[in-house]
Amino acid sequence: MAFFKGKEIHSVDSKGRVNLPSKMRKIVSPEANDTFTVIRGLDKCIEVYPADIWKFKEARFEELDQYEPESRYFLRKLLMWSEEVDLDGQQRIMLPKKLMEYAEIDNRVVIIGVGDHIEIWNPDVFDKYIDGSGESFEVIAAKVMSKRQ
Repeated sequence: MAFFKGKEIHSVDSKGRVNLPSKMRKIVSPEANDTFTVIRGLDKCIEVYPADIWKFKEARFEELDQYEPESRYFLRKLLMWSEEVDLDGQQRIMLPKKLMEYAEIDNRVVIIGVGDHIEIWNPDVFDKYIDGSGESFEVIAAKVMSKRQ
């Protein structure tokens, strides 16, 4: 399974197309068939999942209790923003206009690898997010990683 990491700055053309970094494209499995699902991220970004990884997410969604109001709300809110996109001949994906507006994306983006997916951010929003925690990376790392023991 793909494990994305790293950070790059890329431009977005006037049609909303952006190149996925080559180092990230290289680890997408052939099963994804150059198809991705793009969704509204949780922190004003766009999340990008290769098709094969998205299938695992869908399997988890199917396990949710459809009679539970929070489950229904979550699925509606998440999936109404979701779209399937394909890499074009120049290794670009099209970012849906509604997601670009949500993430405040214009002509430049930060693309980061976050394990099983890629995130696309407005550079200013990303910088504010990274700088805005209030706690040091070391403190957060200790809290998060100590939960795994």
